[in-house]
Amino acid sequence: MNIGEAAAASGVSEKMIRHYESIGLIARPARSPAGYRSFDARNVHELRFVHRARSLGFSLEEIRRLLKLWRDERRSSADVRRIAQRHADELGDRIDAMRAMQRALLDLVACCRAKDSMGARPDCPILDDLAAIDAPKKSARKRTVSKR
Repeated sequence: MNIGEAAAASGVSEKMIRHYESIGLIARPARSPAGYRSFDARNVHELRFVHRARSLGFSLEEIRRLLKLWRDERRSSADVRRIAQRHADELGDRIDAMRAMQRALLDLVACCRAKDSMGARPDCPILDDLAAIDAPKKSARKRTVSKR
């Protein structure tokens, strides 16, 4: 099958297939006499593997290691588990950081007077917080309360 068909069958765009091939992430497919890529079922299966791993947020380097383990019939599943656990832990850390960002933004929004009749005034605790040099050290609520 050609690259378009492989893309449709795997869920990976033609551009990304070419990129993955250029960085050596996936095996180079056979070429036709005219020089066109010719993908077989094994190539498409590999592309689906990469697509699924990317959808779970694995980095290209992690996918490279996972592909190597997937191809190795004598692999240790503990090695695969270690990679997956490390990635899950990193995702948890990012989720925690994003929740903290959300809480900080919600605090700033709660301090904003735009929700009442005072909203026409130019003072803005959100912009004040963004402009503050020490913003990470103080919460918006404490800073706003102290200004009253």
